[in-house]
Amino acid sequence: MDAASREPTAASVRLAWPAEASDIAVLQRRSWAVQWPAELAELMLASVSLADMVDTWRQAIERPPEAAFRVLAATDGQRVVGFATTMPSQDEDAERGKDGAIDQFVVDPAAQHQGHGSRLLNACADTLRADGFDHASCWVNASDDALRRFLTVAGWAADRATREIGPEDESVRLKQVRLHTSL
Repeated sequence: MDAASREPTAASVRLAWPAEASDIAVLQRRSWAVQWPAELAELMLASVSLADMVDTWRQAIERPPEAAFRVLAATDGQRVVGFATTMPSQDEDAERGKDGAIDQFVVDPAAQHQGHGSRLLNACADTLRADGFDHASCWVNASDDALRRFLTVAGWAADRATREIGPEDESVRLKQVRLHTSL
């Protein structure tokens, strides 16, 4: 609530602030338990400390690895309830300067179905378009029917590309499918 007007502060999406790096790291760690198989989530959580994640997010916000790398924060007016990163596509078949990507896309499960995901996705598209990209892609866990359905309803489509990710020892593998859209 805005103290001066006593009006509720509106939900929004904007570039993340360095002070929100901790909120983003905590949300990302919490999302791993929901988005990833238990074995992979445990490996990921054990491989990096919360403090290291906070430092990494703060650096990504303050000094991004390249000019078109953005960290967006979705807020409910009071706190961060989601985040996303946009960047040039790193895929081998991407056309440099034309193909952008959403690398991270997370909305707190407790804040889902309140419009935050739609606002965040629209902000990602607007940001990628403003950075000069014509197309965007997003890798989604093959078993994440909810995110895939959300993106499909928003106009994204699978392009038949797949990949498997996981630790280098290949003890756990996670299949992902790529979705794309024109901007």
